[in-house]
Amino acid sequence: MEPLAQLKCVACRADSPRVTAAEIAEFQRQVPDWQLLERNGVHQLERVYKFKDFVEALKFTNRVGELAEEEGHHPALLTEWGKVTATWWTHKIKGLHRNDFIMAAKTDQLYAGVAG
Repeated sequence: MEPLAQLKCVACRADSPRVTAAEIAEFQRQVPDWQLLERNGVHQLERVYKFKDFVEALKFTNRVGELAEEEGHHPALLTEWGKVTATWWTHKIKGLHRNDFIMAAKTDQLYAGVAG
């Protein structure tokens, strides 16, 4: 399978399919640091990234925002002193789509560039 971080998001519609359990298992191998959560019956991917201070956390938040705009797929971001919580899911289908795993991988790639 091609690395998720190298793929592009596709436009989602309300009738787009959610990922299957088998796809989730396959995709999670590439984004092992992400938690699979369920909130109000909606499956989501979430990860907390650590930073040395608020300024670095805010820079990362802005980079993720720029990436989201480029891909046309947007997360929930919580920026706090020393950490950013990123949550991906697809609002139109009220669950997880392949795009969410692609964006999780791309977010990890951004973090590796900042922290690495």
